[in-house]
Amino acid sequence: MAKNGSSLLHYVNKSTSTPVLFTEDTVEDSSIVSNDATTAIGALILSLVFLLGVPGNLFIIWSILARARRRSVTTLLILNLACADGFLMCLTIFFVIYLARQNWDFGNPMCKGLFYLCNTNMYASIFLITLMSLHRLVAVVWPHRVAALASKKTVVRAIAVMWVLVFFISIPALLFREVRDDHDEQNKTRLVCASGHTLSQHVVYQYTFETVVGFLVPYGVIVSSYICILRRLRQTKFRRKVRSEKLILAIVVMFGIFWLPYHSINIIEVVAEQFEDGSTMKKRLDMVWQPSRAVTSALAFISSCANPILYTFAGKSYIREDGMAFMARLFEGTSLDTGIRKGTGLKDALSFSSTGGNAVKNEK
Repeated sequence: MAKNGSSLLHYVNKSTSTPVLFTEDTVEDSSIVSNDATTAIGALILSLVFLLGVPGNLFIIWSILARARRRSVTTLLILNLACADGFLMCLTIFFVIYLARQNWDFGNPMCKGLFYLCNTNMYASIFLITLMSLHRLVAVVWPHRVAALASKKTVVRAIAVMWVLVFFISIPALLFREVRDDHDEQNKTRLVCASGHTLSQHVVYQYTFETVVGFLVPYGVIVSSYICILRRLRQTKFRRKVRSEKLILAIVVMFGIFWLPYHSINIIEVVAEQFEDGSTMKKRLDMVWQPSRAVTSALAFISSCANPILYTFAGKSYIREDGMAFMARLFEGTSLDTGIRKGTGLKDALSFSSTGGNAVKNEK
């Protein structure tokens, strides 16, 4: 029987007691819940993610809403990213319990809903980072047009459209996820939250779409934007480092590091579906993606708790002077778009960005 994966966590179903929902043609997925070692490792990783990610993202949200006096477009995008990541981190406690007990105790609606929300976070994160990169592109390459092309009002509308879009394109994760019975090696029955595609073509469609739309296309836009930004900066004599560019570039790189393995496994699984069951090539590809799925899924979760750590390192120079408000000062220091106004050139705009922290302090 051909096998498939699912978004973020994947589960074994060696046999099923629900033939009404899943016929012999159902393409079932493989998972880590049948292995004591991998479930223990997965539960430990997700526990650490929960402990770091929830307070970290809540601190970002508090810093922006309560302490930041200048809310730029970049800050607004970071706020949305922190809300998406923080909400996902709150959901990890359900997966920790699932992995620890090796049994799904939360019912079918939660099974569908939790994995659906995981997918929306994946799309929202990469789309928000893409919007950050496009905004930097307009601000640096066309600084005099930023008010018209990338104003705060325009970006707010783009964010609203983005959220509607991500909730729509994540529907496949909602449709293909079900709770079903499974029997382990000791023939004990347990409930698993697993996906079951009725056709192998559904596997190919879902994971090809997920990788292309959720990674390849937006990441291509991001890379192209930064190539244009670097070319523009090289054309100027202004060589000072820009805080906002460095911070956003670090976010982009961090996201790529944690999500590239996951999407690589998606591609391998899709390629495996092109070969007949029992063929040598299919067996080799299955041996690559099946044991790797748990690890790459855990890395994907880690990406949502990495940004608070990244911001802390980026804003460490503010900690001694500003205390708990250090992250708010960091975000105020990245307000490149605030400094670009009518009559302001690229050099002046970049100068404002790289000295944003001092500008804030001078206002006191």
